[in-house]
Amino acid sequence: MSVHSLQNSFLVAMPVLHDTVFARAVIYLCTHTEHGALGVVVNHPTEHTLSDLPDVSGTPASISSKVSSPTVFAGGPVEQQQGLVLHSPGPQWETTLYVDATLRITTSRDILQALARGEGPEHYLIALGYTGWQAGQLEKEIRDNIWLTCPLDSRILFDTAPAQRWQAAGALLDIDIHMISSQVGHA
Repeated sequence: MSVHSLQNSFLVAMPVLHDTVFARAVIYLCTHTEHGALGVVVNHPTEHTLSDLPDVSGTPASISSKVSSPTVFAGGPVEQQQGLVLHSPGPQWETTLYVDATLRITTSRDILQALARGEGPEHYLIALGYTGWQAGQLEKEIRDNIWLTCPLDSRILFDTAPAQRWQAAGALLDIDIHMISSQVGHA
């Protein structure tokens, strides 16, 4: 089965997901192949900050006075104890996935400690957990009108307030996402 890859794009939750963990979610798709897909919810902040993470608070590295302790996002329901940082290019880290020329995902604690010292990449988003789909599962959900897809816009990822990201991602498709019906159907 050949899959048109949606890697490096956004999934935008349709209103039908209003009472699920993915309500109004914007997911950045890190990988998408015939074997499945992996993404990170980028607009569901938690009450946690960088200083709450064990890899930061349990080490001599403390939050630098020049750095505000950024919010940690709920990246998805899979491995919610696993931290990851979605970020712009910068120094080399222990465990980094190169998504494209403008984005990386790092899962090693060295980046968290660098961020706490104010030495990390210019743009970043910290998340706990991720979303995942088995082979064919995401494609079926898209056919079932659960997700809209749109190109990545890093301004939404790094410069737009989390509460505005769902609507901003919908606007990339020239739609007012609030006007879409929560009813699912096919003509």
